[in-house]
Amino acid sequence: MSISYLYLALAIVCEVIATSFLKSAEGFTRLWPSVITATGYALAFFFLSLTLRTVPTGVAYAIWSGAGIVLVSAIAWFWQGQTLDAAALVGMGLIVAGVLVIQLFSTSAGH
Repeated sequence: MSISYLYLALAIVCEVIATSFLKSAEGFTRLWPSVITATGYALAFFFLSLTLRTVPTGVAYAIWSGAGIVLVSAIAWFWQGQTLDAAALVGMGLIVAGVLVIQLFSTSAGH
């Protein structure tokens, strides 16, 4: 795994943290959740920009958004009481499958 994929993983983690705090920021009216949200997004875009030095934009964004959707949904389910029905779980499974196909079989993934 190249350093670019480490940067991408860091971008995903920062984005997931930022998005998870967005609800508690209440329209950016609460200080600390707002600071965490803004900092998380700034770091996410910074690490994504480092990723894009070697990984194609479409591939990086597909992995970033797919992993983000699944992780944010899981966090919302565990800590915010969001319910996930069978269709949501199947859809997220398809997203994970798509990311795996890109990683395992795409020649444009920049491995």
